[in-house]
Parts: sequence; structure tokens; C-alpha cells
Amino acid sequence: MRNILIFGAGRSASSLIRYLLSKSNEEKLHLTVADLSLDLAKAKTQNHPNATPLALDIFNADERRKAIANASTVISMLPAHLHIEIAKDCLEFKKNLVTASYISDAMQALNEEAIKNNLIFMNEIGLDPGIDHMSAMKVIDEIRSKGGKMLLFESFCGGLVAPESDNNLWNYKFTWAPRNVVLAGQGGAAKFIQEGTYKYIPYSALFRRTEFLEVEGYGKFEAYSNRDSLKYRSVYGLDNILTLYRGTIRRVGFSRAWNMFVQLGMTDDSYILEGSENMSYRQFINSFLPYHPTDSVEIKTRLILKIDQDDIMWDKLLELDLFNPHKMVNLPNATPAQILEKILSESWALEPDDKDMIVMYHKFGYELNGEKKQIDSKMVCIGDDQTYTAMAKTVGLPVAIATLLILNGKITTPGVQLPIKKEVYEPILKELEEYGVIFNEQKVPYFGYNPDLF
Repeated sequence: MRNILIFGAGRSASSLIRYLLSKSNEEKLHLTVADLSLDLAKAKTQNHPNATPLALDIFNADERRKAIANASTVISMLPAHLHIEIAKDCLEFKKNLVTASYISDAMQALNEEAIKNNLIFMNEIGLDPGIDHMSAMKVIDEIRSKGGKMLLFESFCGGLVAPESDNNLWNYKFTWAPRNVVLAGQGGAAKFIQEGTYKYIPYSALFRRTEFLEVEGYGKFEAYSNRDSLKYRSVYGLDNILTLYRGTIRRVGFSRAWNMFVQLGMTDDSYILEGSENMSYRQFINSFLPYHPTDSVEIKTRLILKIDQDDIMWDKLLELDLFNPHKMVNLPNATPAQILEKILSESWALEPDDKDMIVMYHKFGYELNGEKKQIDSKMVCIGDDQTYTAMAKTVGLPVAIATLLILNGKITTPGVQLPIKKEVYEPILKELEEYGVIFNEQKVPYFGYNPDLF
């Protein structure tokens, strides 16, 4: 039996573990699922004869090294900052490594040694990053193989609530880490390129500069710009492209509503609110409003946000119970962002029967034989339940499939890498279709830009 060691049995590991266990007899696999919580590891392995749940503290170097030494290959589903010690151990014990996380500088620094030892350290092979890379490079490579020149690439992705579970005014529920949603877009201006001109959107304007997208069968969406759309320009070989933009998908109206929090200052994570543990929700929002001897908190909120009481934006705030004087924050030394996260988590938690949804949308503009053309590629994935969510499926399955391809010698290029080579993306995308992760590619009229408008 070939032993696959999996670090982390959290939400993103459910579909990964189920896939590998389903292949375990024919592929002669044994899974060791290591997590700080033995109960969680047991829940994910479900007494399968080809799996061993293991209680393991990743900071216990002896336990970690022993587990890696006994593995055929290693998967880390832990937070990104915890990968590096695992990677160093994998180098020492000559083990391949697969993660869904962005390649850090520390991980990239191991590239030469990984190549020297003929080891594959595959990263960024989840959803975003991951499926976005593979589905994009598939079309880009096809365009280039025909002699086409890339002019435009736009890529959008979002984790949303499925239509049948969409029952609040925000058309949104947390399907992944709430903190990442609250802090989205912070840390500098969004940067992209349109018609050869660099463009920047400051955080204060980010949620009022959106693009609209239509997905057949699912209606209209909007997208706000990611912080750095140019990160993969050279990686994708698009250094000379005229338009390059990456964004996050939400339902139409979300960004305008979210902008209220931004303008009030409620998404700020840089300072602590004094007495936060004794603060009510009403006091929390009032702390961002000017003093007035007679106006209520509600009136002051509408005045500062310039919204009327019959505006849907006002109804969205009321739905969150933000003005309740009896609901308490109960978080000591909390930042505004931490308090907002707590409030939203109560209103936007997935119910037991709720399902999530992943939407991905690419636009490829190119010139071929003197004619400008465009391909739109769209993918929608609906989760099964609260365990096997669309997010868990789209993050975990590419990791699992890649691991098996590496183990079986189908992926052979060594080094620290992301999945942009044909030997990686072609078989993975093909197999993902069996699990409902299907991209529909459509030729549409080329949507270029008027440079004078930008």
C-alpha cells in the first residue's frame, strides 16, 4: 500500500479525503489523516479500512518528521504559513508535496533543491488559486497553438450561496473564511491594466467600481477588482497583453451595500475599540457616527450614508439587527473588523440544509488572422451538503487528482510550481468534469475597450 499523508482535516479536506478513499483499493492507497483534533480526523475517515486518523501537533517536529518519513507522498491542507516546515521535511525525506496555497517566497526558495532531488512541490492547485490557473491556461494555450495573439484576459471567481438557499436581502452567506470577506480589498489599491494603461482603484472606491456578468441559468452577477490583477501576467506569458483584470464575484447589489461598511469604517482591522466587550451592536455602529443631541442612531446612519428609509440599502442594514441595543459584542479588545465579522456571522451562517455555489468566469480576447475574437468560459458548481460543499469539492478534488497523478508518474516535472503546464491541467480538468466541475466555452463578439474612456 502507498501511504498518502494528509495534514489537516478541516472543511476543505472532505472531498479530497472521500476521493482518495474511493480510489484506495484499485490504486493501493492508505491514507493517514493527521489533525490536531483526532475527532475531526476520525469524522473525515469514517472508519474506512484504508485510512488511519492521527492526532498530530504540527509544531511537534519529531511527530511531524516521523509521519512524513513513513509517507509515500504528502498533502498539506493547513494554513499557508504552516507549509514551509513540512516542505523542508519533505526535502530531507525525499517526498513529493501538494498544497492548495499560494507559493510563498519561502516555498519558492526551495525550488532549486526540489529540482536537484527530483521532487515535485505542487502548489496553488485548489480553486482560486488552482482551477482558475488550469482553465485559463487551457484556453490561452489553445489560442496560441492556432497562432492567436492575446489581447484581453479577465478572470472572476466567487464563493456564493446556491439559489435554493438564497434567502436574505444581501444574497450572500459565508461559505468560507468570514475574516477574508471582511478584509477583502484592503492593503493597497487594486491594480490592473486596461487597453495598455495601468489603472488603480483605492479601497475607498473599490466596491463602487464593479463589472456585471451574466451566467445562463443563474442570472446576473457583479465583480469587484482583486488587489493585484497583474500577479500572474508573466506566469501566464501575458506580458504584452492590453487588458488584464481579475475580480471577485458577488450577486448584484452586494458591493453597493458592502460599501456602507467601508465608508463607516467598520471593516478597519488596524485599531482596537475601547470597551468592546461591553458594547452593544447599537453602540458599535454609533461609535462611527457624529454626536447629535436629538437625532437617533438610525437617523444619523441614514444621513451619513445618504440613504432614505425606503432604500433597499436601509432594509439590508435592518436585516442584520445592527441597531439592537440588547445584542452584545462580547469580544474583548476587538477591532471594528472583528466585531463586524461576528455580527455578519450570525446573519450569514449557512443553515444545515443550505448549499453553496462556486461561480467562475473567464473572458479571453485575441486576434487571429487579423480578426478580433473572444471566448467566454463559465463554470458553476453547486455543493451537495454542509460537508461536501462546492468549495470543498473545487478546492479538494484538484489536490487529490494531482496527488494521484504525481504518485503514478503522470506528472513528472520537478520543482516548486503551480498548475500551468499541460501535463498537469489537461488530465485534471478532464477528470473534474466527472464531478460536475465543467467549463462551458462560448465564442462571443469581441468586447474591446475605447482607450479614450480609460
